[in-house]
Amino acid sequence: MKTICFLVGVLFFIGCTKNVSQVDDNEIIKEPETKPGQYSPFTIQKGAHYCDQNPVKSITTSEMKFMVKFDSSAIYQTELPENQYAVNKLWGFSEGTDNHYYSARIGWSWTDNALRLYGYAYVSGELHYQEITPVTIGTEISCSIKVAIDTYLFTVNGVALSLPRGPSSAEASGYQQYPYFGGNEVAPHLITILIKSL
Repeated sequence: MKTICFLVGVLFFIGCTKNVSQVDDNEIIKEPETKPGQYSPFTIQKGAHYCDQNPVKSITTSEMKFMVKFDSSAIYQTELPENQYAVNKLWGFSEGTDNHYYSARIGWSWTDNALRLYGYAYVSGELHYQEITPVTIGTEISCSIKVAIDTYLFTVNGVALSLPRGPSSAEASGYQQYPYFGGNEVAPHLITILIKSL
């Protein structure tokens, strides 16, 4: 009985950028995520939304800092032209278990011949996002998401943007959110992103 309860608990908490409470019974916990000081590859397969590496990890933080490197796999063309402007998710956290209710992430897209990073947040179920800055493929990109009383402060390579936040606690408490493609469309080819936690 203890084994069954444990397995049910594990299946309940598996997810990438999906809600922690919404889990497919066929999913498997993938090993690692980032180790401080070391880049780890995160891959999104052709035809997928979610990254392959998505272990459940609880988060309590006042600031999430990380470095990221994109390669040419970040260049893509969507089937429908309007979907080119959808924001993919890179890295961040939920506050609580529902990332579509409260969460903060840095997003990315390839639009107008440039790789662009965004602040991306859900506040009481309402989506807020805004471009922070274009970045260069192949370079190290410094990112952070800082929690304030009523805002998230997103910073990319020294360029800052604030978006509203729902909870008023000094720290965010929830779950790690991992790379995700889409939007309405799935990844058109294999996408690899290198991320290093700081």
